[in-house]
Amino acid sequence: MRNKKFLYLVALGFLSFGAITGCKKSSSAPDEPVTPPVVTTPTGKRDELTKDSIFLYGKELYYWNTSLPTYEVFNPRGFSSNEAELYAMTQYSLDPATGKPYEYVSNSGEPKYSFFDYTAVTTGKTGALKADVNGSANDYGFSVQYNNTTDLRVKYVYPNSPAALQGLTRGCRITSVNGRTDLTYPGAINFLNSAIFGTNATVTLAFNDISGNQKTAVVSSSLYTVNPILFTNVYTVGTKKVGYIVFNSFTNNASAAINTVFSNFATQGVSELIIDLRYNGGGYVSTATQIINLVAPAGETGNTMFTSYYNNYLQSITSAQRKASVLAHQPLLDDAGKLQTFTTGVNGKYATYADLNYSPTAADNIEKFAKSGSLSLNRVYFIVTGSTASASELTINSLKPVMDVKLIGRTTYGKPVGFFPIRIDKVDMYIPEFETKNKVGVGGYYSGLTVDKESAEDLTKAWGDETETLLAYALLYAKNGNFVTTAAKTASLSTTTTVMPSKLSVAELRALDEKLDPKGFKGMVMTPDKKF
Repeated sequence: MRNKKFLYLVALGFLSFGAITGCKKSSSAPDEPVTPPVVTTPTGKRDELTKDSIFLYGKELYYWNTSLPTYEVFNPRGFSSNEAELYAMTQYSLDPATGKPYEYVSNSGEPKYSFFDYTAVTTGKTGALKADVNGSANDYGFSVQYNNTTDLRVKYVYPNSPAALQGLTRGCRITSVNGRTDLTYPGAINFLNSAIFGTNATVTLAFNDISGNQKTAVVSSSLYTVNPILFTNVYTVGTKKVGYIVFNSFTNNASAAINTVFSNFATQGVSELIIDLRYNGGGYVSTATQIINLVAPAGETGNTMFTSYYNNYLQSITSAQRKASVLAHQPLLDDAGKLQTFTTGVNGKYATYADLNYSPTAADNIEKFAKSGSLSLNRVYFIVTGSTASASELTINSLKPVMDVKLIGRTTYGKPVGFFPIRIDKVDMYIPEFETKNKVGVGGYYSGLTVDKESAEDLTKAWGDETETLLAYALLYAKNGNFVTTAAKTASLSTTTTVMPSKLSVAELRALDEKLDPKGFKGMVMTPDKKF
């Protein structure tokens, strides 16, 4: 009974409203009258009540909620921080394929999927819903990765960012950061993380550009608009026109630009398309569905694209449970961020997440294809790595049943789950709340999507360079219909052996992505369009 008491007192006495986004749902039938619960005045400090709320929301919303213990056993107030509690909460449910928690990350104290996004008024805390998803950023605008243990390269630069204005491009070799020239892996990792991704106002770089010219730059952190389209081109491959787009994040500000690019592809007669998602960790599902509908065959219009599945409790939630649910205190806002009047709903005043239908058969949980544009494709290639996650994987998985799809690179991150944020006092909590499955019921790729051609990328090449390994494989397949390459001639061995720097393993590169691209968002956020 104590657990139930806390459910009511925390939900009714403490939870705060905020600007909430969420997944599309439909209204449930009018609720039957129920006896209101006895409300106990909440006791405890503010941070203790926050910890209570974190757990109680998890008990209702977490996709693997049945694995969580009782309030008494878990003891949320016993954790030293919100982050420690969240990590503990995400380590109960085991993936039968691996025997480890679904949210387990090797050598990490953070969950694979869940996180907090702190509001601007939260002193000393950093938001986790990264700016590259919301369309603006206040940083340097570039990221780095090791080509080998001694070769640090710029892996991408956002157009018109501070780094771009100082001449940095993909492929530049960094030789010095703030005067330090020893940038060898792994000894320099923490230094680089602080210097490039910390809170410093500037970073001083020495680098060799893509042509080998030595340059220096002082890059200042400043506000800029994120353009997730890093490069586009159309290649002539025999008699084919092959389009290429490097898309770095499913931001909420790219719709017009995406339409323009795909319209240009159609005008030039593109029949095969390469979508480069190698660093794309996801973002807004609305942007993903836009791209899916631009790529998909017109004949799929009206057919199921994907379905969202919630936990069994939410799928079968009763009228009485809706009344008692903490979701009754999460308002469902309209497109303008305003409350929606809904006097016949659970709240009795405005629409909330307790008014939504979480059944997988509900129309609002089934996304349908709706072909847009005139691009007609015979095949689509996706360039992917371990950084390719969530909304990117959703895009790939949704298209696989309806057209010829080829994956090139490395196995993807593995995130078939998504979320809508839950506001708790001054923090938005993101925990997996639903899983998506495509039109033939395929999902569950927690270990990632495997590729048709496995290969490492070449960080020494600029975007669009036809000799860059992953792009070259896509163009090769477009030409020959396979990934078979002609064996290169081997030079005669000399009496002197040159020791080459070691390449990093796949596991090392995955771990580095978390350190050297900490502002990269991995997730898929669904925005509501339910009108009451």
